[in-house]
Amino acid sequence: MGVGVGVTRVPLRGLLLALVLVSPAVLSGILPEDRADVLYHSYNGGGVEVTGPSYLVRKGDNKNFSASANYYTDSISGASIDVLTQGSAYSEQRTQLTGGIDYLHADTTMTVGYSNSDESDYKSNTYNFSIGQTLFGGLTTVTLGYAYGDDDVFSNVDPGFKRAAEHRNYHVSLTQVLTKDLLLSLNYDAITDEGYLQNPYRRVRVQNDSLDPSAGWNFNTPEIYPDTRTSNAFSANFMYYLPYRAVIKAGYRYYTDDWDIKSHNAEIGYIHPLWNRWIVEFNYRYYQQTEADFYSDLFQFANQQNFMGRDKELSKFNDNTLGVTLSYDVFEHGWGYVDKATLNFTYSRIWFDYDNYTDARQANPS
Repeated sequence: MGVGVGVTRVPLRGLLLALVLVSPAVLSGILPEDRADVLYHSYNGGGVEVTGPSYLVRKGDNKNFSASANYYTDSISGASIDVLTQGSAYSEQRTQLTGGIDYLHADTTMTVGYSNSDESDYKSNTYNFSIGQTLFGGLTTVTLGYAYGDDDVFSNVDPGFKRAAEHRNYHVSLTQVLTKDLLLSLNYDAITDEGYLQNPYRRVRVQNDSLDPSAGWNFNTPEIYPDTRTSNAFSANFMYYLPYRAVIKAGYRYYTDDWDIKSHNAEIGYIHPLWNRWIVEFNYRYYQQTEADFYSDLFQFANQQNFMGRDKELSKFNDNTLGVTLSYDVFEHGWGYVDKATLNFTYSRIWFDYDNYTDARQANPS
């Protein structure tokens, strides 16, 4: 669930603005509008509650440059199934600072960005660059992007523990105006991860006696993941504008990696104006994935294979998401230096269905 307040100081130009700030505009050749946003987000599920605010400011010179800054924080409390079966409840806070600069020259837009994420046992620095070129009279936009992440992993129970991981993302996208009412976006991402890619706390579930399932199990064996991962993702998104100012959105994403995970993600949405100052959006999302080749809900013995994992996010599962967003235009004709201000409320409900992950608190030892 999220509640946001947005203030815009120049007219809206139909651009998509993400809180990460550093993503290029949907269409190159146009800088994002000046704005200030305040967001409060809340998530509650699986025994974990995550809440916190986010503040965003973007300012440009209305010609060539636009700069943005974002402060985002998470307060995490509770205990997931993994924590309850292998440890105790906890609370912590994560803070993320993000900044970006967009530069526009003729039909070319260049973006550079930096993000720092800090929590008690994880620190991350991410750098990114992208360049977008508009072609054929503004009907086609091609964007190339690169991002590099440098992470340090620590342990709250072992002060001497420290590991590192690196992440690289290569991105290419094509945005095409097919008709005056239909917009298509195609995206491809190649991602490489190297280093310590597992959770320093999670352990796998192992039988006490491989020949006697009734003897129960234990959580004495740490997870062991490969130290490299290569992923590929392709997505296609459509936006169709209806005559009465409504919009239909549809998208599909396919993902695969060398851990043998394959996933499909399909989403559809509908945006409808209400009266003069309200906008309501409904969306539905379906997601499914296969399991990693080294995942198991229950291992027979401690050294059963070279790599062993029991993270439920590596298991075979699917989920369904229903969401609604309600937006209200606060000032119909502006107010002072503020050209536009909106109040936004978003609520999403997610149903997870895990095929081969067992809640060990309720499992039968046999």
